[in-house]
Amino acid sequence: MSSPLPLPQQFLSGAPLGTRVVVRYRIDGGLTDALGELVERADGACTVRTRRSDVVIALPLVVAAKEVPPPPPRRAPRVQGP
Repeated sequence: MSSPLPLPQQFLSGAPLGTRVVVRYRIDGGLTDALGELVERADGACTVRTRRSDVVIALPLVVAAKEVPPPPPRRAPRVQGP
């Protein structure tokens, strides 16, 4: 019998794809975060689509994860005066 997954992995395994998440995970030298849309789960990993790229995170490296609200609307560009 396998032991239950820790809470952050349970959340990522059960959250609907498309959920906006922040995931804290281990990297060489410390921890980092990925903020974006949960787009895939496969083979003990999840993929978070950030503004810059898709980030594949191995679930055993995850130390925290939660759903976050949608991003605020982008501000209109400032109009330069004459």
